Amino acid sequence: MTTEIRLHGRGGQGTVMAAGILAQALAEEGKWAIAIPTFGFERRGAPVSAFLRVDDKPIRSLTNIYHPDVIVCIDPTVSRAVDIFAGIAEGATLVLAGRKPPGEMTLPLSARRLGLVDAVAIAMELFKRPITNSVMLGALARTTGIVSLAALRRAMEDSHFRDAGLAQNLAAIERGYDETQVLALKESCHAYA
Repeated sequence: MTTEIRLHGRGGQGTVMAAGILAQALAEEGKWAIAIPTFGFERRGAPVSAFLRVDDKPIRSLTNIYHPDVIVCIDPTVSRAVDIFAGIAEGATLVLAGRKPPGEMTLPLSARRLGLVDAVAIAMELFKRPITNSVMLGALARTTGIVSLAALRRAMEDSHFRDAGLAQNLAAIERGYDETQVLALKESCHAYA
């Protein structure tokens, strides 16, 4: 069964790169995966999205994803500029960067699982900049179980970070995994289990 993932962020935060690293990690685990970047204004700070499909069999569809099973938002402010929840599938999983308590968030009723991590604080500590893509890869692994932490580490090691920032990015993935709070969302309301 195909799982469709949509990632949201801002230009310069590595949203598209995160989708590529995730696709590589999934492929390493024997799954079929394809990352589909999308570019709008192509400038730092502008809203950016990337799409990823994963399946146990070859994937033929190369279109954008309109009804994602998983939403990953790597920037807590991007939802002010775009509707990150547009078209989400029934029973969707949300993986969000932020420190707002879940009870204060407005979440779609169709979502069933929520992963929350203060990715900006982790990124500022590790990188001295709010570049949260590696943190959110760890958060995605923890929340969904779709990819292992080991596969993400290997994909990161094979990426262009081999020479600069590899240790920090590996630490970011691990901290994202370790520090993500995973909550089940009840079907009838925005209450949390």
